Order: sequence, then structure tokens, then C-alpha cells
Amino acid sequence: MSRNAFLRRLLGSIFAVFICSALFGLAQAKTIESVSILMAAPFADATQDLVQQFNNEHHGEIKLNVIRGPLETEAMSDLAISSLLLGKAPFDALLMDVTWLPKYAAAGWMEPLENYFQQGDVESLAKGAREGISYNGHLYRWPLTSDMGLLYYRTDLMDQPPETPEELVLVSQSLQQNQKVNWGYVWQGRQYEGLSCVYLEMIDGFGGDWLETRSNQIGLNSTPGIEAAAWLQALIDQGVSPKAVTNYAEPEALQSFKVGDAAFMRNWPYAWAELQKIDSAVKGNVGITTMVAKPGHSTATLGSWGLTVLKGSSHIDASIEAIRFLTSDSAQKQLFQKYGYTPTKRSVIEDPELLEEFPILSEFGKALEVVKPRPQTPLYAQVSDVLQRQLSSILTGEKTAQIGMDVAASNTDQILISAGDRQ
Repeated sequence: MSRNAFLRRLLGSIFAVFICSALFGLAQAKTIESVSILMAAPFADATQDLVQQFNNEHHGEIKLNVIRGPLETEAMSDLAISSLLLGKAPFDALLMDVTWLPKYAAAGWMEPLENYFQQGDVESLAKGAREGISYNGHLYRWPLTSDMGLLYYRTDLMDQPPETPEELVLVSQSLQQNQKVNWGYVWQGRQYEGLSCVYLEMIDGFGGDWLETRSNQIGLNSTPGIEAAAWLQALIDQGVSPKAVTNYAEPEALQSFKVGDAAFMRNWPYAWAELQKIDSAVKGNVGITTMVAKPGHSTATLGSWGLTVLKGSSHIDASIEAIRFLTSDSAQKQLFQKYGYTPTKRSVIEDPELLEEFPILSEFGKALEVVKPRPQTPLYAQVSDVLQRQLSSILTGEKTAQIGMDVAASNTDQILISAGDRQ
């Protein structure tokens, strides 16, 4: 074979190898699925390490990208809905608040998940974490974190927490009279979603129901509904809670309790870690329980965030893979240890090593057993806004509890009628 012929054959072979390699690389590149999840800012920040771990473990297969949304829940919801209304959203999955589920499901925005998560998966969740994951017979939302309303109390001021609303008031007044604290009880009284959560615990604790969604029975102006609103109003009138509580959200209530101004506080699990910091005046002297209620009845508003896959996504299987990773035992342990997010799986809540390091986890688990979800209706935002407005007018003394709750019930009824959910 001549030298030129040899060189031509060699160059041809090299070229063939190059072409094959390039084609192989393109084929590989095409198999890498890019999955995007929209999350509220705190969760996007908290899951950064997990996203990196996922991408390292799935290198060349799936690339997970978390889109950092707004900080506030309402702003996050507005962004998500705006994206979905425009057509195909620029993300495959969404981390959603528990109250969004009925609205998103009714709009047909979510992919049913029952073919991806079996009954055994559901049973692995804590009892309370199973609430708010399904709607109209379909599984749509897989919980990333658990959240529940809690009553925090000062263990240096009492041997055990009060068990009824009346007892909370009596203990508060006694401590105030003895100048142990300035205020008995601080909570979320501002006109926003937190106030709805506070009221839900009280109407449930008094034996009533805000809105029974199966029958659309409204309980706001029932005897328990009026009693719940009147009790909250009386806390302010009697000086057990400061008048300024009508401007309190979670941070303001936390600050008051953290500096030692109050004996009791209603807040979420995240507050526990804040109360253990070096700048906390009550560090080491805090206990938690569920909200006080009528004898034999415990209650806690369910609050949680869960992951859902959007209908029309081109990467459903890859999105499910990412969701399973982000909600795995190891991921939940990491989110709890680093950021205080309450786990959703029984195996993590009952983990002996975790309980030894964080005994408070046992109390979170007990509270998760008695959670109460807010009304599961696509109209939740509207009915909650009605409730907040009327409660605010009651707390500020503009209306009596009876009048305010009559208006709230009437306006809620009109919303349901307008939507065709009530005759």
C-alpha cells in the first residue's frame, strides 16, 4: 500500500472515530433531562445542597434546577398562577402551599401522581402529613415539609401548660398580676392568612367547623364560631394580649416571646430553633403543646409545603425522581437538622438518633397527629379573605363577635353561590 493511500485510510479512520464520538456525545446530551422546580425563596435556599447532591448522583442523566421564587406565600402564589395562566409554564414542578391544592387541581394544572406513589408510600407518611395531598380522588401533591400551629409556653413560669382557653386566661392574668410578664399571650392578629390559621384552631377547639366542604355547611356564625371570635376579642379587651397584637404576624409574636415579655405564644415549629439561640431570653425555658381547646380536644392548623408536577411537563419521570430524592429520609433529616423543617415521614420523626439529638421532634410528631386542614375548596383564598376582614373588625372593636361572624357567614355564602357551589 502506498504512503498516500495509507494516510488517506488513517485519516478516514480517525474521521470516522471522530464522527462516531460526536454522534455518541450528541446522543448522550439528548438523554440528559433538565428539570426545573419553582420554590419560594426560603426553600430554594434550604435545598441548595440537596440539589447539588442530586445532580452529582444523576450526572449525565438528569439536571435539576430550582427557580428561586418570592419570599412571601401570597407573592409566590401570584407568580405561579401568572405563569400557568400564560400557557406552558417555564418549570416542570412546583413547591406549593397546602391551601393551593384544590384551586390548582380544579384548574387542571397538575399531573395526578397515584401511578408514581403507591399506597405504601402514603402509609409511610405521618398521619397529619397525609392531609392535603389529594383532591377529588387523585393524589397531586407530595409533602416536602410538615407544619402545624403550636402553643409555646414558659416552663420557668409553670409546671404544665393550660389545657383549656379559660385556664390560659387565668394563668396569664395571675402571671401578669405578679409582674412575671407584661403579656399573657401573643399571637397572629394581623389581617392576613395567619389570622385565619389562629381562628381555625379556636373554632375547632370550641367544637365547631369553619366550612364543611362536602356539604358547604358554614359554621362561622354558629355558637362555636362566635365563641371563638369572642374569645380572641376578649384577650385584647382583658389585657391578656396587647392591643398591638392586631398588627402581629409570626415575627412580631416571636420577638415578644423571645425577649421574655409573654408567657404564651402561638407560632409554627420554626420558632423553636429561634428560641434556642444565644440571644433568646427564654432559652432552655420553653415547652410546646397543641392549642388549648375544650376538654378532650386538641387542635393544630395544618401548614405544609409539597411538590407537584405540572400537567404538560415533558419530564414527568425525571421530575418524580427529583421529588423522591428531595423527600427521602436523608433529605428530610438534613432539612430538619440544618433548617428546622419538620419531617413528613414517620421513619424520620421516630429516628432514635435524631430524637436523641433533638428531643423536641417527639412533640412535633404528637402535634402532627392532631392537625386540622383549612377548608379544601378552590375558593379558599376568597373565603379566607372574608374571614380575615371580619375578624379584624371584631378584634379592633368595630363590630361585636355576633355581628362580625354573621357578616362573614353571609359573605362566604354569597361566594359559594356565585361559584355555583351552593343553591
